[in-house]
Amino acid sequence: MSGQGENGGEDDDLAAAWGAALEEEGAQPEPEAAPPPDATRVLNQAEIDSLLGFEGGGGGAAEESGIQKIISSGLVSYERLPMLEIVFDRLVRLMSTTLRNFTSDNVEVSIDGIVSLRFADYLNSIPLPAMLGVAHVKQWDNYGLVVVDSALIYSVVDVLLGGRRGTAAMRIEGRPYTTIERTLVERLIGVVLEDVTSAFEPLCPVKFEFDRLEVNPRFAAISRPSNACVLVRLRVDMEDRGGKLELLLPYATLEPVRELLLQQFMGEKFGRDSIWETHLAEELRSTEIALDVVLDEQLLPLSTVLDLKVGDRISLGVAPGAPVRLRCGDIPMFEGELGRQEQRLAVRIAREFGRARRMEA
Repeated sequence: MSGQGENGGEDDDLAAAWGAALEEEGAQPEPEAAPPPDATRVLNQAEIDSLLGFEGGGGGAAEESGIQKIISSGLVSYERLPMLEIVFDRLVRLMSTTLRNFTSDNVEVSIDGIVSLRFADYLNSIPLPAMLGVAHVKQWDNYGLVVVDSALIYSVVDVLLGGRRGTAAMRIEGRPYTTIERTLVERLIGVVLEDVTSAFEPLCPVKFEFDRLEVNPRFAAISRPSNACVLVRLRVDMEDRGGKLELLLPYATLEPVRELLLQQFMGEKFGRDSIWETHLAEELRSTEIALDVVLDEQLLPLSTVLDLKVGDRISLGVAPGAPVRLRCGDIPMFEGELGRQEQRLAVRIAREFGRARRMEA
């Protein structure tokens, strides 16, 4: 009994402690609700910079966010032309050979990238001084652009005029290009355009002809500023010399051969398969079909047909020797004469119905 009393006292003490704790929690005031956001609050400069994607105070580039993402999503997404990449890859191999013969030097040509952009954006990004060769594509009734940067201009001039190997070409900026430099660059662009013609030759017959040479991008406007273009950047290395050469083709120029450039491989035909067509034609020719010989056709009431019994006769309104029709389903095919061959009935085909008559049937 004494043990139970002691345990009962401890339980009473615990219950009293729990009750006091609950009363203290209930006495605590409830947290105040958050004030509603102020719809008229003005953003500070830091919040505006964060929204526009600018990094405040730092020198590094901020991640694309906010308004920049909205603007980027509004840009036109141009389609990818798989065959054009194959053409440019073929162009690189051709240029590596022809420029070696042209300069009598070890020349390596590589692709830095193929991008799609607007024509005005490209003209504004051309590093000056540079030479811009305008090419006319007569078969497509449009133009292209070949841009040679300053480093490649002086390198080609140095190589063609007998400069020593192993030394970088001397670049003299701040003066217009001389007649000799323009003439040598025109020859270089002519060689490049011949290679572009050869690169497109397996795809379609076309010829890129040199039209004129410009040094001011404003005079090389071959397309509207907002038009889409394909730009391939080529790197030309001649030991310690070299530079960049860029080929620009507006999408309007490539429109006549757009279907060919959408191919995944050379000679692909969309919607047609000659092997399958030949196999299907052979199988159709060996297919068995049923020909019905129609002596006569009559329209009878349903009651008459229901009253027919075994032994009843249906008279055909056809005279002996009258022509009969041969049909495949509901389509009339031939007209012939009914006769007998040994112990079997036979039909001799007299004429064939034309395609128009079959379509009417």
